[in-house]
Amino acid sequence: MSEEELNVIVESDVKESHFLFTQKTAKSKKLLDYDYKRCNGCGLCVQVCPKKAIEPGPLIEIATGLDAPPVIIDHTRCSFCGMCAAFCPVRSIRMTVNEKDILELTEFPHLDSKVVFNDKCLPCLICEKSCPEEAIRVDFSFSKKETIAPFKEGKTGEIIVDMEKCTLCGACAVLCPAFILVEKKAKADDLMPFDDLVVDKTKCDYCGICVPFCPEEAIKVKGDFNEEEIQKIAPRITGTIRVDDDKCTRCGWCEAVCPYDAAQVSKPFEGEIELIDEKLKGCDPVGCHGCFNVCPSKAWIIPKDKKIDVVKDFCTYCGACEKACHVKAIGVKRKLAKYTPVADTAWADDWKKAIASLTSEERERPDVSRSLHVEKEEKRVEPAIVKPVNDPQLRKLVNERIEKMSSILGNKQVRYAWERKDLETALAEIKKRMK
Repeated sequence: MSEEELNVIVESDVKESHFLFTQKTAKSKKLLDYDYKRCNGCGLCVQVCPKKAIEPGPLIEIATGLDAPPVIIDHTRCSFCGMCAAFCPVRSIRMTVNEKDILELTEFPHLDSKVVFNDKCLPCLICEKSCPEEAIRVDFSFSKKETIAPFKEGKTGEIIVDMEKCTLCGACAVLCPAFILVEKKAKADDLMPFDDLVVDKTKCDYCGICVPFCPEEAIKVKGDFNEEEIQKIAPRITGTIRVDDDKCTRCGWCEAVCPYDAAQVSKPFEGEIELIDEKLKGCDPVGCHGCFNVCPSKAWIIPKDKKIDVVKDFCTYCGACEKACHVKAIGVKRKLAKYTPVADTAWADDWKKAIASLTSEERERPDVSRSLHVEKEEKRVEPAIVKPVNDPQLRKLVNERIEKMSSILGNKQVRYAWERKDLETALAEIKKRMK
């Protein structure tokens, strides 16, 4: 490999809520885009990162209002492998290689999930209004009343909506301004986004177009119109429905709320979520609200008969609520991760280890220490210290010698010779005085 190919430039930038990290080489340009406002702190990126380049932030504080990144990315340690982007369930981390999203490249395996609308779809407004992430967009293509039969003043008649038949699909409200859908705040235990359908009679001229238009035959109109002609000019409900994969979390709200069984959701994970009763004593769902704030599926509720609960059908098992709970009252276990095939590449084994960690929560990482392992030398057992025998006779002789030496060393002549380093004279004086 040439020196030019080995030259790697890594840069970082911040734009609004996005942390942008770029790696440039002679052959490629990789861009890692982390949107911390989108991140819910599930920590899967921390788990799969082979370089330990991602660390969790203060998620409990963030879940209750602190404006800070739920994870911290050290771009100086990042290898730009793309694992964090491939397995982020809310797509807060994205990576491109030469301006192409890695989710479109076969060499990068990623979570495999989808939302499909089948032929039973009208379409209607229910799924669009109920989606907690605003990921569904319905574009109607049928002609509206003002085009087909412009409003005529002075017309009289009667209009009745049978609410037993009406599904609150909202198509009539798109067709004619006389119909008004009354919205309500969507809740996990109350899926339907609308409370009622009312008619503004000041805007109705009883043309009758809505009668054959309604898919449930829930509208009856009495007025001055020809039924055969109305049948001919009344439009059919047509349009397209689009899912924004960058926003969609595969929560399953659309599937649960659809009255026509038109939505089919495949989630990225299968698993279990439970509330730990003995720890719920310290839970304050109204004051804390942490699990509510981090859940991308809006699956948490406060029912009438419980302090707090979760609608398990909407849980995607990302685990963010578990990490946000300050009383540790939530347990999340992933049993299965769905992913695209792992390509036969040099780094395939490490991708498989990352995928395995999504359910085992234990990440095997390559040894990047570049150090040799040296076995420690066994500690030697030192012999016990034996106290010497105290011989009184020997001690007496030693003391006598010490007394003689003390007097000799105190002699001026000996010390003078010693200080002048005249060792021969000093030793001679010592021998003479020791006799």
